[in-house]
Amino acid sequence: MFSLDKTLTVIKRELRDKLLSKSFVLMTLLLPVFMFGILGFQTFLLSQETDEGTTIEVICEGNELLNNIKESFQTRTFIKNGYYKISYSQKDRVKLESYLDEKKDEILSGNLTAVIFVPDSALLNKDVEYYSKNPNNRTVFDKLRDIINSALVKTYFKEKDFTKEEIEFAGMRVGFNTFRISSEEGVEEEGVGNMIASILFTFLLYFSLIFLGTMMMRAVIEEKTSKIVEVLLSSCSSKDLMTGKILGTGITGAAQMFIWLSPVIVVITTSVFTLPQDFNLKIDLGMIVYFLINYFIGLLTFLGLFASVGAIFDNDQDAQSGIWPVMMLIMIPFFIAITAQNNPDSALIQITSLLPFTSIIVMPARMTLVEIPILELLLAILINTATFIGIFILAGKIYRVGILRTGKKPTWSEVVKWFKYQY
Repeated sequence: MFSLDKTLTVIKRELRDKLLSKSFVLMTLLLPVFMFGILGFQTFLLSQETDEGTTIEVICEGNELLNNIKESFQTRTFIKNGYYKISYSQKDRVKLESYLDEKKDEILSGNLTAVIFVPDSALLNKDVEYYSKNPNNRTVFDKLRDIINSALVKTYFKEKDFTKEEIEFAGMRVGFNTFRISSEEGVEEEGVGNMIASILFTFLLYFSLIFLGTMMMRAVIEEKTSKIVEVLLSSCSSKDLMTGKILGTGITGAAQMFIWLSPVIVVITTSVFTLPQDFNLKIDLGMIVYFLINYFIGLLTFLGLFASVGAIFDNDQDAQSGIWPVMMLIMIPFFIAITAQNNPDSALIQITSLLPFTSIIVMPARMTLVEIPILELLLAILINTATFIGIFILAGKIYRVGILRTGKKPTWSEVVKWFKYQY
């Protein structure tokens, strides 16, 4: 029979053990540092150009196109300062094949990075050919694409009586200045703030669910193998113990998540920090509250699953075979939520934001990118709550049998039979 007093006692024990543990303090303080460090390191790596000394030979079929490509290249700073070394020649396709044979050793040795062939047909379809031992050098493609396109546009429109300015305009890329239309705020310019917030929420959920879930599983295994659980069960029922452990760890996780989000709360509720204009963060306190509620329900759900895995097995090594299905329930929604950056209104994102397990991670990512009807948000909460209740009932049946079972590793068919036991 369920006892509230005994459950509260277990909750207090879990809070005392976890809130004051070194792992909790270190994780709370170091995870934000780790995440921003990773982002900073990635930004640093992306800013480091490692293509200095690139040597490229540009070959054109037509002389006029070759001259325009020369002119376009010579206006670029990285060509003027010798960062890239470009040579030019005119050859048709027949001569190209024999020429590539001549240059094969230079290309393979790295003395010649690539040969770019611009056929006359490129004036119609803009397809050029890139010959190199590394045909996937996106850095080179990004630097040269617009230059070659400018020369193609200039050559194509030369006989069509356009001014230089009109030709330059024809070669320009289209830029999108985005504006968000919402029911409350009207029309506002969109920045990168919400996209960064979506990624931040996704990573926080992913790391927290895995970290606390794994910690729960190992704690259950440790109590089981050290026989501490037998002492605990002498003063409370298995249901009281499991409920207290899940709620205690859930409260710990909620407190940890609140600490992680406190800088965001300060930014959106005060004027202490001024964000860059292009950042333009459109998040209110209601979103933060929803995120924390959604996270708490999702955390309790996964803690029940991880506690079940810990109760089934006697050691971490055996538990690895049972933890992967649970891990997949976290990893798959994580990758789906990352793709929400491309189109948060896609059918995949809309459906998974309302499915059990996936909505825990996908819905927070989606709600920061587009306005979502309040009914959908409430529906997601109801679905997650129903999922938690179902998992809690099933986890309770596994926990009460597995927590006292030692010795031979049970088969999954045996675990299924535990659901039928009556106590």
